[in-house]
Amino acid sequence: MAENNNGAGAPRILIVGGGYAGFYTAFKLEQLLGKGEAEVTLVDPLPYLTYQPFLPEVVGGSIEARHVVTSHRRHLKKTKLVSGKVSKIDHKKKTATVEIEGLKPQKLEYDHVVVTAGAVSRTFPIPGVADNCIGMKTIEEAIEVRNRITENLDKAAQLPAGPARDRLLTFVVVGGGFAGIETFAEMRSFVTYLLKFYPELSFEDTHFHLIEAMGRIMPEVSLKTSEWVLANLDKRAAKVHLNTQLQSAVDGKIELSTGEKFESDVIVWTAGVMAHPFVRNTDLPLDERGRITAKASLQVVNGEKVVEGAWTAGDVSAVPDLSGGGVGGFCVPNAQHAVRQAKLLAKNIVAQLRGEKIVDYIHYNKGAVAGLGVGVGVFQYKGLAIKGFIAWCMHRGYHGLAMPMWERKIRVFAGWIWNFVLRRDIVGIGATRKPTLAFETFASRPKA
Repeated sequence: MAENNNGAGAPRILIVGGGYAGFYTAFKLEQLLGKGEAEVTLVDPLPYLTYQPFLPEVVGGSIEARHVVTSHRRHLKKTKLVSGKVSKIDHKKKTATVEIEGLKPQKLEYDHVVVTAGAVSRTFPIPGVADNCIGMKTIEEAIEVRNRITENLDKAAQLPAGPARDRLLTFVVVGGGFAGIETFAEMRSFVTYLLKFYPELSFEDTHFHLIEAMGRIMPEVSLKTSEWVLANLDKRAAKVHLNTQLQSAVDGKIELSTGEKFESDVIVWTAGVMAHPFVRNTDLPLDERGRITAKASLQVVNGEKVVEGAWTAGDVSAVPDLSGGGVGGFCVPNAQHAVRQAKLLAKNIVAQLRGEKIVDYIHYNKGAVAGLGVGVGVFQYKGLAIKGFIAWCMHRGYHGLAMPMWERKIRVFAGWIWNFVLRRDIVGIGATRKPTLAFETFASRPKA
């Protein structure tokens, strides 16, 4: 072994974040490292990673929510798992401060740190957004959107036509990228399916609005393909507002830059992501967008100088895209890059420990595929565009196989098969927000 900064013991590798990049780095290290060659620790407040491309299908009831998350403990059997949050990194001292609920903050020492903290929703200081919108980055958010939809239809079915019912049946998505369009289309598909169980409501009673500040949607596909998506959504009475900004969402009252106003109880925000703000509490170098600067080898760099013992990958990092297809010369924040970067990062760490050559990350885009509700999808690879049912099957096939771990892939595919036979699940369980309410309401209490 060429490197051992730990003196008496094996090198200590600390992974910060258990999303795609963190999970796959740990998973690959377990495969590559020999017994006693290094100690790997992964810190994340959640015990699972979420396969985010499936969140729209969770909203639409096509996939069981538990099936799009992958357990750390089930699949990382040689990695020490810490259910906590890294609040600070002092790389000069090679220590990380970890906060664990119920305990005092503690410091972990390391020899190599892998920062894969991911991204969070990027918002703007628009009145009402923080209080009334919901993101689409976590499984909890997808479940909440689904529950709100089912609850709103239950309530609306009891009301006469009028402003109160219109508010319940108006659904808004902000952001016309892949995440926004897929979420918007799945919501439209889900509500259309639900209406057959609500004779009190008609298709015309429901209203869908997507707000996009740019002049087009889905920049990952060609303009012609994006126009086909717009036409398809328009046929389904799902209105897309292009060149339009959200100006206010106070109390659910939507005000657009075009002057249009309406009210909604379900406002989903998908207008971009940003590197996790936690990285500002480190002494690692950041770019102007708050991402950790890196070489194509996934080593952290300060200018041209490598920061020894520091590595990064995924949405939190600014990794050069050597394929030439990146935005601004860097890899875009998506699962396709995060997973592949993580596997190479693990190989490079092991290579450095053994005094072997490390290599650069390069990945050529394999195309873009999107699901737009049951039976509808689009696929784009360079000049080739496929639309409709075949593209929807390609979407399910690609993401079904990309889902981490075979036990999860099988659960997802089995769920799709059963949905084909039994139709999609329409149950929402909003009561989970206050799971003890029923018990507390009827529990006997001591007399004063």
